[in-house]
Amino acid sequence: MLKVLGVSGSMQDNSASVRVTNLILESCRARGAQTRLLDLHEADLPMFRARSYQSDHPGRSGADEAVDWAQALVLVSPDYHGSMSGAMKNFLDHYWEEFAGKLFAYGCVSGEKGLTVMDQMRTAVRQCYGWSLPYGVSISSEDVDKNGVAGEALAQRVNMTSRDLCVYGALISDQFVRDLQSDDDDTFAARYRS
Repeated sequence: MLKVLGVSGSMQDNSASVRVTNLILESCRARGAQTRLLDLHEADLPMFRARSYQSDHPGRSGADEAVDWAQALVLVSPDYHGSMSGAMKNFLDHYWEEFAGKLFAYGCVSGEKGLTVMDQMRTAVRQCYGWSLPYGVSISSEDVDKNGVAGEALAQRVNMTSRDLCVYGALISDQFVRDLQSDDDDTFAARYRS
């Protein structure tokens, strides 16, 4: 059973970002995945400085446990001036090796398309050796209400994202674990062996 962590990057109460994240996680659960939500509005993650300086911060320990638990992640951020939220960037700054061998999906709540936002999250994840779906879910805040997603095309995009995240996330995670346990040095995972 794939473990999927949804990370919502909005700092507003009951934001469209957290609602979209929950919709994707709900669709993942319908496909048999275990899911968790890390709402950065509630997480109290400190501003990144240095790992050793912040290792005992309660917000950091909760986020660390959630990231270590996850085999795949979905990141959803509001579009702030064509970029991800500061909270999402701060979350990404806290991690590196923890993203290796995990598949990421992306969503953006935007009045525009949010493409640069998702590209920036994808670039940060790639620098940390995570894998990414080649597309994302762009949603206007008017497209999401307490009952779900408005519009069949958008609902289909959410379902496609959760399906691909669950299928390909399990494949990548399983292969990464096998590569960690093998003695093959011609795999990227070899650098993560203890």
